Amino acid sequence: MALNELKSAVPDYAKDLKLNLGSVIGNSELPQQQLWGTVLACAIASRSPKVLRELEPEAKANLSPEAYTAAKSAAAVMAMNNVFYRTRHLLSDPEYGNLRAGLRMNVIGNPGVDKVDFELWSLAVSAINGCGMCLDSHEQVLRKAGVDRETIQEAVKIAAVLQAVGATLDAEAALAE
Repeated sequence: MALNELKSAVPDYAKDLKLNLGSVIGNSELPQQQLWGTVLACAIASRSPKVLRELEPEAKANLSPEAYTAAKSAAAVMAMNNVFYRTRHLLSDPEYGNLRAGLRMNVIGNPGVDKVDFELWSLAVSAINGCGMCLDSHEQVLRKAGVDRETIQEAVKIAAVLQAVGATLDAEAALAE
C-alpha cells in the first residue's frame, strides 16, 4: 500500500505527521469518492512529487475515471482561482472586486461528479493555497448543500497533513542532495 510507503518515508522528527497521515486517510469516515478525490486534489496542490507519486495510484484505484479527472480538475482550476481571488482580496483597492474576472472556470459548473464532492475538493485545495475568499465561498456552498462542519474539517485536515508531509519530504530530499 502506497500510504504505508509514504508513512515510512516521513522522518522520525516528524512522527506526528506520520501518525496524522495514517489517521486522516487510513481512518477517514468520508465516503471513498470524497476521501480519494480530496487526497488526489491535495496531493497535486501540495506540489510534492513524492506525495503525488505515492498516493496517485491508490486514488486512481479508488475513483471512477470521472471522479479521478474531476479531482485533478479541482486542483487545476483552484490553482488559478486561488491566486486570482486571494490577490483580489489582498489588494487594498476595492475596485478590483468590481472588475469582471474574465477567466474560464467551466469545470466548476459541470465537474462530471456530484457537485458536493467537487466543492469539497476545491475547498481542500483552497486551504493549501491559502485563499480565504475561496474557502468562504466553497464552505458556504457545502453548508447550503447540507454538508456538516465535521466533513468539511476532515477535508481540511487531509489538506493540512498532505501539505506538511510534502514540505517535510521535499526538504529532506533537498538536504540529501
